[in-house]
Amino acid sequence: MNNKIWLSSPHMGGNEQKYINEAFRENWVAPLGPNVNGFEEDLEFFLDKDVKVAALSAGTAAIHLALIESGVQYGDEVICQSMTFSASANPIAYCGAIPVFVDSEPDTWNICPKALRDAIEDRIQKGKKPKAIIVVHLYGMPAKMNEITAIAKEFGIDLIEDAAEALGSTYKGQACGTFGRFGVLSFNGNKIITTSGGGALVSHTKEDKDKIVFLSTQARDNAPHYQHSHIGFNYRMSNIVAGIGRGQMEVLKDRVEARRSMHDFYVNVFKDIDGVEVFSEPNSDFYSNHWLSAIIIDPEITGKNREELRLAFLEDNIESRPLWKPMHLQPVFEDAPYYGGNIAEKLFDNGLCLPSGSNLSDEDRERISNVIKAYFGS
Repeated sequence: MNNKIWLSSPHMGGNEQKYINEAFRENWVAPLGPNVNGFEEDLEFFLDKDVKVAALSAGTAAIHLALIESGVQYGDEVICQSMTFSASANPIAYCGAIPVFVDSEPDTWNICPKALRDAIEDRIQKGKKPKAIIVVHLYGMPAKMNEITAIAKEFGIDLIEDAAEALGSTYKGQACGTFGRFGVLSFNGNKIITTSGGGALVSHTKEDKDKIVFLSTQARDNAPHYQHSHIGFNYRMSNIVAGIGRGQMEVLKDRVEARRSMHDFYVNVFKDIDGVEVFSEPNSDFYSNHWLSAIIIDPEITGKNREELRLAFLEDNIESRPLWKPMHLQPVFEDAPYYGGNIAEKLFDNGLCLPSGSNLSDEDRERISNVIKAYFGS
């Protein structure tokens, strides 16, 4: 059997081991140290804005702490993009709050500004003004941030950007993750850069960052003994893991270019296949890292469907994956309110994520292209 082609596998840069070895040599094997500080500084510089970054154990932890800092408590409501991975929504439940899901719009597949406004106005009319809004930059594609930030500001609701998939993406030249009160990054094994596991919370004030670090290190009061006046969490990134991140930051721009090159590869492969649309930026305001390249197959035009293509890939030991199943269709959230139409549902029914790794070879691309051409008979 042919070697496995993964959807998105880790891609080391070469210098990660240097930072890890330094941590061992200096005995900084703890959730603090020079690599944590350095990784945070590297991210702040890359985001190119006056932001503060707190390195954490996961992107999910970052969303949880962002919700806590936004004042979300038991019984509150939080608006969340429906078309996303469950990690965007699960922290709402951690807080004992209620998710209110909102449909996508077709240009970016992200939260629909019109449906967002409808949801806020209806929840207010029902006596439940949402405490926060979670917008997701899906597969690296920036959301329509001008409209979304304006709505959040108009209603005085904290905006949390789930930019877990969007490090290196920009909207009108501004980095994704820097628009809202908080931004969330992920360094999971399949992300554009990885620390094996890990994440970060982006904020705009030293006060917010200090509070996040305080809560993420068990909320220990300033006392010679262990004293706690707040509930804390074990969410801080370790100095070892951060060392991997520092090495990865050295090659981040190269990784973005490689992912965008994979997107261009698919545009070329599908250019003569009617009824297949490669997920692309709607205009020059949007710059996607194309963390994952994805397609929509119109079964009425092609006579084909995404599941049959997925199985054709699988037969050649190539991993592909349906788009995220919308949260409002998930059994665990079946009772949650939902606003919008069926855009997210149609995307899920007809969409497929394709192998997008920055470490794919010419031979890998040839195998992928051959499966596509054989399946569509082109």
